[in-house]
Amino acid sequence: RFEACWPALMKDSHGVIIIFNPELPSHLKEIEMWHSCFVQQQPLLDSQCLLIAHHKPGSAGDTEDLSLAYPLNKLKLIHSNLEEDPEDVRMEFMKYFRSIITSINESREREEMSIIS
Repeated sequence: RFEACWPALMKDSHGVIIIFNPELPSHLKEIEMWHSCFVQQQPLLDSQCLLIAHHKPGSAGDTEDLSLAYPLNKLKLIHSNLEEDPEDVRMEFMKYFRSIITSINESREREEMSIIS
């Protein structure tokens, strides 16, 4: 019901993080729609997208047995369980965030050099 707001959310974005519950089959279909709308339509590179499969506390989700359809299977996927590995999630997020900052800086440098030339 908020699709009319999506263009404003996407404007000038440099990355997308999609968080989903891998234990819900409906979420696996929904992330395909989110990827199509927020990543492919912009278009963003695969490296500008991060998928987070969030496992609820106490869930017995198998982190090794998650198969995603193309093109989601090309994206960086991390599993989060904040009870067991909050530091791992934080480190992966920081790596992703640094890659986005590097991409922005490189883009600005190219733009400045094209103006100077």
